[in-house]
Amino acid sequence: MLVIGSGPGGQKAAIAAAKLGRRVAVVDRPEMVGGVSIHTGTVPSKTLREAVLYLTGLTQRDLYGQSYRLKEEITVADLTARTQHVVGLEVDVVRSQLARNQVTLLPGTGRFMDDHTVAVRDLAGQDRLLTAEHIVIATGTRPARPATVEFDDRTVMDSDSVLNMEKVPRSMVIVGAGVIGMEYASMFAALGSKITVVEQRDGMLDFCDVEVVEALKYRLRDLAVTFRFGETVAAVERHERGTLTILESGKKIAADAVMYSAGRQGLTDELDLDKAGLSADKRGRITVDEHYRTEVPHIYAVGDVIGFPALAATSMEQGRVAAYHACDEPVNAMHHLQPIGIYTIPEISFIGRTEDQLTDARVPFEVGIARYRELARGQIVGDAHGMLKLLVSPEDRRLLGVHCFGSGATELIHIGQAVMGCGGTVDYLVDAVFNYPTLAESYKVAALDVTNKIRQTDRMRR
Repeated sequence: MLVIGSGPGGQKAAIAAAKLGRRVAVVDRPEMVGGVSIHTGTVPSKTLREAVLYLTGLTQRDLYGQSYRLKEEITVADLTARTQHVVGLEVDVVRSQLARNQVTLLPGTGRFMDDHTVAVRDLAGQDRLLTAEHIVIATGTRPARPATVEFDDRTVMDSDSVLNMEKVPRSMVIVGAGVIGMEYASMFAALGSKITVVEQRDGMLDFCDVEVVEALKYRLRDLAVTFRFGETVAAVERHERGTLTILESGKKIAADAVMYSAGRQGLTDELDLDKAGLSADKRGRITVDEHYRTEVPHIYAVGDVIGFPALAATSMEQGRVAAYHACDEPVNAMHHLQPIGIYTIPEISFIGRTEDQLTDARVPFEVGIARYRELARGQIVGDAHGMLKLLVSPEDRRLLGVHCFGSGATELIHIGQAVMGCGGTVDYLVDAVFNYPTLAESYKVAALDVTNKIRQTDRMRR
C-alpha cells in the first residue's frame, strides 16, 4: 500500500495496513510530517487556545475579578513557544509510530503516472517511480483564498498564516463565521483584540443547537465581539496603518488585520488525478463510497480531501476502515453517531440531533438541562455559564441528542456517546453514580430533570 499524505487519515491507514502484514510506504514533505492537522490546523490552533486561556486568566475572572490576568502584555512569542513545543513533540510521535510499524516514510510529493504507479519527487527534484497494489489519497486541504483578495500573510491572512503573525492585533476583522472563524474570534477576543465577524449568512454554526449558539454569541459579545450577519465583503484595502474592509452594504471597518476563513480547498491539483482515472470537484474534493473507495476500486481517499465532516478524529477512523477493507479484513462501517467538537471559548460539543432537526422530523422529545452553576465543580473551576442538554424520547427513553457548552464539553460528550452507541436509555444516567464534585455529574442532573418532566406528562395523561 502507498499512502500519499501523513496526516491523521494517512497515518492511521498506513499503520493499520502494516499491522495486517502489508508492505507500506507513506509519501509526504519532510516539513509536513503529521499533515496539516499537526502543523497548521488542529494541534497548533488548540495549543494556541490553551496558551490564550492560561496567559489571559480568562476562565478565572469570575473568581478573581475582571482585571485578573496572568501576564499583562502577552506577545506572539509567549503564544507560539507552547505551540512550537507541542508541534515538535507530535511530529516525533508520528515518526516514531511509523518507524515502529516498519512503514517507510518517503520525503517528497507524489503524483499519479497511472492507477498503480506514483512518481515521488524528492527534495532534489528527482523522480522515483513506485507501484502499489492499493493507493490511499490523504493529502488534506488548505484554506480557500478568494481570488479577489490580495493576501500578504501579515495584515491580510488566512487560518494558516495567522499562526505566523508578528504581533497580537489590537483589532481584527474575521470573514466567515464557520467553525475555524469562530474559534479564532474567541481566541483573539480573549487576548483583548476588538473583533468584528462578517458573515454573509444570517447566523453562525447553523448545525449546532440554537440555545448553545445563542449562549456562545452572548459570551463573545461580552468580550466585545461585533457580529455583522447577512453582510458580504466587497473589498479589503491595505493601508500603512492597517486594513479597511468595505462591505457591499457600504459599511467600512478599520482594523489592524483581516483573517479570511472561507472554507477549505482539497490538495489535489498537483496529483494528476486524471492519469489514474480520477477527478475532483471545484473544491478539490474526491468522491468515495462507504468503504472510502474512489471510482477506481483499488484507490482510496480519506480525511479532509473527501469533504464533510473533515475532522481529525473522523479522518483517523476513515483511514483505518479503508486499510482494513483494502486488506480484506472484516471491519464495521463507521458508526453514524459521531461527536462534533468546536474549540471556541467556551467550547461546544454535541452528538445526535438538535431540537430543530427533531421538530422538523416530527419526532417527539423532552429536554433535560444541567447548568454548571448548579454543580459544585462548576463553581470550583469558575464556569457559571456552562450547560449540558439531553434530548430524550418520551416513548422509549433513549437519548436522541446530547449538547454541551462550557469547560470540558469535548470530553464530557463521550459519556453521552457511549450511552447512545450502546442503545442505553436516560434511566442508566439516573441510576448511575458519578464522582463528586465533577462536571460529569451534569448528566445525572439533566437526566433527573428530563425524567421528572416525562413523569409529570405521564401523570397528566393518566
